[in-house]
Amino acid sequence: MADSIITLSRDAPIGIFDSGIGGLSVLRHVRTLLPDESLLYFADSGFAPYGEKPEAVIVERAVSIAAFLLTQNIKALVVACNTATAAAIAGLRARYPELPVVGVEPGLKPAASLTRSGTIGVLATANTLASEKFLKLQSQVAQDARVTFLLQPCNGLAHQIEKGELSSRETQQLVEHYVTPLVAQHADTLVLGCTHYPFVEQLIREVAGPEVSIVDTGEPVARQLQRLLEQRDLLRQIPATDRLMAYTTGSSSTLSLAFSKLLRLDALVQVVSATHVRH
Repeated sequence: MADSIITLSRDAPIGIFDSGIGGLSVLRHVRTLLPDESLLYFADSGFAPYGEKPEAVIVERAVSIAAFLLTQNIKALVVACNTATAAAIAGLRARYPELPVVGVEPGLKPAASLTRSGTIGVLATANTLASEKFLKLQSQVAQDARVTFLLQPCNGLAHQIEKGELSSRETQQLVEHYVTPLVAQHADTLVLGCTHYPFVEQLIREVAGPEVSIVDTGEPVARQLQRLLEQRDLLRQIPATDRLMAYTTGSSSTLSLAFSKLLRLDALVQVVSATHVRH
């Protein structure tokens, strides 16, 4: 059931949320494509990672965060988390039909157009790979393009990235453990099915080798957001002065460091308690 009618303004910020820092890989594309817009990022780091949590918990968090961001008068919502998209995006769109809502999904279609061997590896969380939304997409693309998908749940990898361990020995070992079997089975294209994974793309490339293509869906998400804002005449006309703000249910210093280290950006980060985002 839809909530009460909301009013959208061109000058309002775009809300982007993830279980933690992974959504920054999407935010950087949004910022590049839509440089005049004001962006409001929400990292639910106090509840990260989402990938191994029950679907009902993920849905509750997504609904609560969306409701909180709407109190900040956002004009669009980007669900920059594959797990949350798979679990909750249909419900969010039904609840807020006036609000442009963009999700992320593993880039199976782009991968199918890139592969030469016909074998594609998909690196994602266990929840994403088991979701009805993903399995439906996989079946459709596999049938249409006549390709084979090798599904690899990457337990623990998002958590390592969330801790900022982008090149530690433990992270390298996880990447080797998950990527090597895919390459051994002749996968010539790898799909990064979690928004955290682009931050260890270099490690993945080192294991996979130069002949393997890697698909990241951050840029298509930004383009879809731009299309929706154009369709609804919601693109900002004057560059925003407050271009970037952030909230987290975790550590403000950790998120600030992630902005600085990963994107070379300074962001004003505010800590929000769980009770303030409980729907």
